[in-house]
Amino acid sequence: MLNEEERQWTHERNRIFAKRKVLTNIRPGPKRLRAKGELAMFKDFKAFIMRGNVLDLAVAVIIGGAFGKIVSSLVNDLLMPPIGLILGKVDFSSLYLNLSGTSYSTLDEAQKAGAPLVKYGMFINTVIDFVIVAFVIFLVIRAANKLQTHKEASPPPATKECRYCLSVIPLKATRCAHCASDVETA
Repeated sequence: MLNEEERQWTHERNRIFAKRKVLTNIRPGPKRLRAKGELAMFKDFKAFIMRGNVLDLAVAVIIGGAFGKIVSSLVNDLLMPPIGLILGKVDFSSLYLNLSGTSYSTLDEAQKAGAPLVKYGMFINTVIDFVIVAFVIFLVIRAANKLQTHKEASPPPATKECRYCLSVIPLKATRCAHCASDVETA
């Protein structure tokens, strides 16, 4: 037998569950009860995902990732070698400033020795890479904008408002058909 305190607690718990309507939807298939709030959450999530802006953003991220690889290959494999050749066969990635005071002949030797380095050549490479990528993206967007169809200019209005009765009348009218007042011709 339940004592008075346990009965009150059980009654309160049942009242709360009934108020929330927790177990209202039983789906066929696996024996699983779904709470009404769980279904609402999935409906809200589906509505959020199916909004146009979210789908557009997802497509843009995927295409942007693929396009980034193409542009990086263009910069690293096609544009940077001629730029290095023009600038006197300089490989910017091998430029560094040694802070330890010990002399090293290459960047790899200094890195293997664990010397503190300022690799400004890598920074120059990254800046040049950024400028070239930004310029290529500018050219692509500019070409895409030229390919888009331009909206035709809207035709001039064929009607005007009477300044006395505010009725809509033809543009070439000299007298308002509603109030018979003289109007200026356009």
